[in-house]
Amino acid sequence: MTVKLATTAMALLLTVGAASAEKISFEYWYGLTGDLGKVVAETCTRFNASQDLYEAVCVGQDGYEKAVQNAIAAFRAQKHPTLLQSFDAGTADLMLSGEFYPVTKLMADTGVTIDWADYFPGIANYYSSKSGEFFSMPWNSSTPVYYFNKDHFAKAGLTEAPITWEGLEAAFAALKASGQACALAYAPSSWIDLEQFSMVHNVPVASNNNGYDGLDSELLFNTTLHVKHMENIQRWITEGTALLRTQGTGKTARDSFVEGECSVFFSSIADHNTIHKLTPAFGWDVQIIPTYEGTERTNSVVGGASLWVLSGKTDDEYKAAAAYLAFLASKPEQQFLLENSGYIPVTKSTYDALLAEGFYAKEPFINRDIAMKSLTWTEPTELTRGIRLGSFIQIRAEWVAEVEAALAGQKTMQEALDTAVARGNDQLKRFAQTYQGKSFP
Repeated sequence: MTVKLATTAMALLLTVGAASAEKISFEYWYGLTGDLGKVVAETCTRFNASQDLYEAVCVGQDGYEKAVQNAIAAFRAQKHPTLLQSFDAGTADLMLSGEFYPVTKLMADTGVTIDWADYFPGIANYYSSKSGEFFSMPWNSSTPVYYFNKDHFAKAGLTEAPITWEGLEAAFAALKASGQACALAYAPSSWIDLEQFSMVHNVPVASNNNGYDGLDSELLFNTTLHVKHMENIQRWITEGTALLRTQGTGKTARDSFVEGECSVFFSSIADHNTIHKLTPAFGWDVQIIPTYEGTERTNSVVGGASLWVLSGKTDDEYKAAAAYLAFLASKPEQQFLLENSGYIPVTKSTYDALLAEGFYAKEPFINRDIAMKSLTWTEPTELTRGIRLGSFIQIRAEWVAEVEAALAGQKTMQEALDTAVARGNDQLKRFAQTYQGKSFP
């Protein structure tokens, strides 16, 4: 990846003049919290210390959803940031809002050269137009895996972590027979249980190729293999193989795993570094999310977030934002992010360089690149390039609410998914009416 900032820097110096020693600042709102939020803040500190022209003013927003919602509210008062970290679920809404500066154009306009072809297709597709123009800059990218307790597996006579659901269910039975009270710590996750499950099985979440081909899309997940899968999870909880572990139960799935209560839990690879710090007492590892036997596995899709440059700012603020994005895209800064989180490289050149350096052969990074294998298992299909649905934040919330109702015994899982689809389709209709006559670029 080549980054040329000298011309931009010189032009800026001539514009500002020698009399001014004050840095040009821009505001960046990010959604990550906890350990990962600290990493974001540190990237800002590192950028500010790396040069004398610009200053990134980085403000945490206490979660991805709040970051997007707060930015939308701030637009009305013209107090929005220059840069916004938005998660995957906000992509469609931001695309059609028109209130952004496409990052491909930003870099071209400010004289910063980025090798866009260097980005992994499974990452690039999610944040690009149909013609390949990047609307936002991929940065903290992830995909789901399952974490497993190697000591529990060894006690149960399990020599490997299965990559099929049938194999994992058999492992759950072996764990229970060995005296392990809880095999799976389960927390409903639309991102893992619905979206990523559908990706690796190459089944649709919605019509129109998951929304890419039109705003008149309808949800379909109450008619696919997803129903069987959620019924299986419900059965495991009923049988006692799995325990429901959410904030509402007093203990999260991750807490249950790191405390040794349950043997398996599903989460993002981004959790890898945190799990390493929290689990010194036993051996553990990660495995790709399973598929059902008889299906041909396809690639999982990128999660995490990208960085959006918002409209209505000055040329100087845009030059500063471009410099920061170029800083983050460099190999050293990608590596800094990876070393302090569980995220994955977004560019092929950085991944190849890390492999050559033996990065993934060293603790605590061993096997972390299994996420890359999941993302690149196949070339993206029309169904596995991502999801382009408006109001997707609300659709996810409907899915979680209904699945929790089913797990509480209030309805069958099929009824829950039917209701989630009906309410989600109402959201999609309203979104289509809001942007009537438009289509995704």
